[in-house]
Amino acid sequence: QVQLVESGGGLVQPGGSLRLSCTVSGITFSIYGIGWWRQAPGKQREMVATIGRLIGPNYANFVKGRFVISRDNAKKTSYLQMNNLQPEDTAAYYCTMNDHWGQGTQVTVSS
Repeated sequence: QVQLVESGGGLVQPGGSLRLSCTVSGITFSIYGIGWWRQAPGKQREMVATIGRLIGPNYANFVKGRFVISRDNAKKTSYLQMNNLQPEDTAAYYCTMNDHWGQGTQVTVSS
């Protein structure tokens, strides 16, 4: 059974940082790309960042220069380092691999 478990969300002030983690089990982590998506209330889910098996990272324009995606194949974990967070980044963040999704972790940016 494939499982993706996100963690690291929380409440942060504008300008702050968070690091999300996504740990994967039940699948050969190293051979698939992995992505982070987000969904704010009342909005469609949107891609935030992806990183492939051999392909470098790809970012949505709205996070370029602020977020960094990475992966550790030995730990079967992907990370999303989020810097200079803004209220518009408030959303549930999900990781996805090979059409499997995690349950999401909430990020709230507010003063």
